[in-house]
Amino acid sequence: MNTSIPRRRLGSTLEVSAIGLGCMGMSEFYGDVAESTSLQVLNHALDMGINFLDTADMYGVGTNEKLLAKVLKTRRKEVVLATKFGNVRGEKGEFLGVNGKPDYVRAACDASLKRLGVEQIDLYYQHRVDPAVPIEDTIGAMAELVAAGKVRYLGMSEASAATLRRAAAVHPITALQTEYSLWTRDVEMEILPTCRELGIGFVPYSPLGRGFLTGAISTTSDLAANDWRRSNPRFAEGNLQHNQCLVAAVTQLSAARGCAPAQLALAWLLHQGNDIVPIPGTRKIERLEENAAATRLQFSRDELQRINAVLTATTIAGTRYPEASMTALNR
Repeated sequence: MNTSIPRRRLGSTLEVSAIGLGCMGMSEFYGDVAESTSLQVLNHALDMGINFLDTADMYGVGTNEKLLAKVLKTRRKEVVLATKFGNVRGEKGEFLGVNGKPDYVRAACDASLKRLGVEQIDLYYQHRVDPAVPIEDTIGAMAELVAAGKVRYLGMSEASAATLRRAAAVHPITALQTEYSLWTRDVEMEILPTCRELGIGFVPYSPLGRGFLTGAISTTSDLAANDWRRSNPRFAEGNLQHNQCLVAAVTQLSAARGCAPAQLALAWLLHQGNDIVPIPGTRKIERLEENAAATRLQFSRDELQRINAVLTATTIAGTRYPEASMTALNR
């Protein structure tokens, strides 16, 4: 097994590569991509020592899990496999709401195991908290999956500090996956401290601001016609131009450091604590290698202070999801 990428620990025992790979964009949301290209990226990630692969049953309405199955078929022992349930979609992709009912938890897990072609999921997340179901009931059903050997560890996504406490009282929670980056830092106030109090690892998704922090997106014309970001408020006309001020600052800081903007953004996250494991997504091997190199980037205290000074002086325009999706976040 390639361990050239440093390892970190989520919770008390789950060891993963210090940076993972978010696989969502290989099946949906960010424009089209050839399956052969995605498989090349997935295999290259494992070859490099990135062993933490993140998917969900909703990505591509199950097709993302089926994509990973083609890699898992021959390389299962090299992978720490994370998937999620809870966001329900119809056969045509329509969103039908959130479901945290115990019967659904069990059915969703069995369906994911079948699509993935595995007997056990390493880290099973509740993708969104169902406000209609007591969290104790949902986590209780997830704990039954651990007892049955179908799941090794439990996780949550976009859960509030209060919900995390209630969940952890039922069964140990190994990781919380929530958006966190140079332009999304609200978790620092209460959620991240709560994770540390409870011994829960933190997995930032969209650690590159959905690609924005790389400097590759200056207008919406840079996005494919079917790219989900066209409906994201932070990429809306006016907001996108306003938010370029952060990109300009990050680009300047990274140039002074001799690294790419994406590497600075990821390395900053990694410096926020050894319990943090970002999962940037990419569909290009060159970007995969660039992101992985961020694990070797060390900042001095002065450099971190300069980055934080920029963040303090910068305001971000637009919510991180459209209004309907914001209401689904557990806060």
